[in-house]
Amino acid sequence: MKTFFTLVIGFAVSVNAIAQTPTTDNTKSKNEVVTTDKIEWGWLNPLRGDKSPAAGKLWGDRTETLASGFLVKFNKGFSSPPHIHNVTYRGVVIKGLLHNDDENAEEQWLPAGSFWQQPAGEAHITAASGEENLAYIEIQEGPYLVKPTVNAFDNGERPVNVDASNLVWINAKDMTWVSNESNVESTFLWGNHQDGQLRATLVKLPAGFEGAIKNLSPNFRAVIIQGTIAHQVSDAKNSAILVAGTYFGAAENSTHKITVKNDQEALVYIRTNGEFEVTLIE
Repeated sequence: MKTFFTLVIGFAVSVNAIAQTPTTDNTKSKNEVVTTDKIEWGWLNPLRGDKSPAAGKLWGDRTETLASGFLVKFNKGFSSPPHIHNVTYRGVVIKGLLHNDDENAEEQWLPAGSFWQQPAGEAHITAASGEENLAYIEIQEGPYLVKPTVNAFDNGERPVNVDASNLVWINAKDMTWVSNESNVESTFLWGNHQDGQLRATLVKLPAGFEGAIKNLSPNFRAVIIQGTIAHQVSDAKNSAILVAGTYFGAAENSTHKITVKNDQEALVYIRTNGEFEVTLIE
């Protein structure tokens, strides 16, 4: 199945040297869960202290060289000074309204469920307008650094801002990896859907869904964007309640039981190196 758009992601190792961001992730994921009480919080930009948004670790370590995923929490009315990053990042809005663009651009407030990409080296600002503002941020290589605009450079890629209302959803009957009766929907966000290549998908699970996700890839990471689910690895005794902003990883060939709670559909961001299957529990 083809994506409705494909992004080729670059990574700048310095202001004068440009290299491509890896299209695979050789770090094998494992069965793990990060609930709200297990999130480790700090400052996104420690040099600015409490003037910086807060950052919460979900997987990986943004201060190291490998890929990582983390939460960023913005106060209402926050607006950053113009700046650049040394790496390209991708973001999904979980709560509130976020704007990420050139400092002279007209405000485009992205609501929950929206997606954006910020290229390495490009000057921009980030602002927040909601009462609560939370986003999931992901990088392909670290460390994640903030630099002044005097260091700006063009790594060849361009920013992307996709409002949630502009996402194109595919129904279960049009996907071979989803049970037809599940009423699950999906939209492809980025990546190359070839064997072993990184890609990201938003999966919409309907209210009342009781099923399972089987990971067929060496690397599978999922973040709850909307709703509440009960999560349990098939061979484990205990389950966990996962709300928006929490995470679970999956080992290759593991099966994870998923039940959507509270009569509200759930939206899950899934980043993987390969295929996975969504089925109903019979």
